[in-house]
Amino acid sequence: MENDKKKFSYTYSAKEQEELIRIRNKYLPEKDDKMENLRKLDQSVYKKATIYSLISGIVGVLVMGIGMCCTMVWEDKMFIPGVIIGLIGIILVSLAYPVYNRILKSERKKIAPEIIRLTDELLM
Repeated sequence: MENDKKKFSYTYSAKEQEELIRIRNKYLPEKDDKMENLRKLDQSVYKKATIYSLISGIVGVLVMGIGMCCTMVWEDKMFIPGVIIGLIGIILVSLAYPVYNRILKSERKKIAPEIIRLTDELLM
């Protein structure tokens, strides 16, 4: 009778197991994951190019808006300067895509040796 009272019962829960693993992984030291480094390097190239092209486009739109404001609100005094300011804004907006391409090419050229080294290590 004494053996009947000493039973081992185990319940398995997949959700609890996943949560335990997720919490445990937060506190483990980070290991050098070459694939993750490769992804981060690749993303950094696109992020930098995107940021600079967005800045160029947003500044261009704001300058163009100032030019439009000058031409429509102060027609008598600021029409010609407003047109010139608006054209400068249009030029800045139209330069956003070439800025993106140029920065993308230059960043790719800078990071290319590291990308090639990491891909060679991963392929071997």
